[in-house]
Amino acid sequence: MTEGNFQPYPLFFHPIFQYRIWGGEKLKTLFNKAIPDNRTGESWELSGLKEAPSVVSNGVYSGKNINELLEHFGVEILGESVVEKYGSQLPLLFKLLDAREQLSIQVHPNDELAQQRHNSFGKTEMWYVVQADSGSELIAGFEKNTSIDEFKTALDSSTVTQLMRHHEVQQGDTFFLETGTVHAIGAGIVIAEIQQTSDITYRIYDFDRIDQDGKKRQLHIEESLDAINFNANNPKVDKSAKAANILVECPYFNTYEVQLKAGANYIVEKRGVFSAFMLVSGAIDIYFNDSVIGVSAGQTFLIPAAINDQIIFKGAGTFLEVFVGS
Repeated sequence: MTEGNFQPYPLFFHPIFQYRIWGGEKLKTLFNKAIPDNRTGESWELSGLKEAPSVVSNGVYSGKNINELLEHFGVEILGESVVEKYGSQLPLLFKLLDAREQLSIQVHPNDELAQQRHNSFGKTEMWYVVQADSGSELIAGFEKNTSIDEFKTALDSSTVTQLMRHHEVQQGDTFFLETGTVHAIGAGIVIAEIQQTSDITYRIYDFDRIDQDGKKRQLHIEESLDAINFNANNPKVDKSAKAANILVECPYFNTYEVQLKAGANYIVEKRGVFSAFMLVSGAIDIYFNDSVIGVSAGQTFLIPAAINDQIIFKGAGTFLEVFVGS
């Protein structure tokens, strides 16, 4: 670890690729990522999970993982209010997902249940559709209020998807998935996912799929029953009802969508907490402290709270700006 005071600058990270039975190759074709195989379902762009912390790829802290930095410089990176709430732990996880095939029907527990069972945060999350093949859809929420008995009967008869709300999607569609929302990403979709730092998933139905070892994947039906919100809900974000460019505001994160036009500038607001940015299309340059950093689509970076110098983005592209509210 570099000794002395923290040296703040925009931090980039090496992606952490994850094999998934439903994964594909779009992270390579869309973003030129060096995926390890043709079943790469996830790229963890910024992770503070103890088992898979992101490693810095640029600057004086290159080669150090985010948790090492936070141990020494938690307030400088995260901001005082974030450290007061979460300690020196990155509270959010940022991913890109490539679903070549349908994902399982699943649900995530809330903070209370996750703490009791797994000593973990729950998993509130949001999806931003980066790319979608024609006619592709995802599943999120129930069409109508559903009883546990109805749900179990549908599972036994492999008709559970008939209870779910189906959404045909296109680029830019956004979904806010509070804990308890039953959901699945459909085939042909690339998603930018922002979530609490948690890897707890209860798999409910897997379409009788066989994994690479010739076995069906484990289900967690009993665990899921007290985690599910069985009321009708529609998690799709109605952008027309949102002020400005706000996509999601919740106790865990706020997310803005910014469409930067050629010739325009975007000045990063100083909030006293870290901001993370996911560039989902186009290319931009970061102007900071007499230096210029080029960013291409598919990259995620973190602006530490301690940066006081002005940061300006120039170029043309769409990015998600994410920060933890006070």
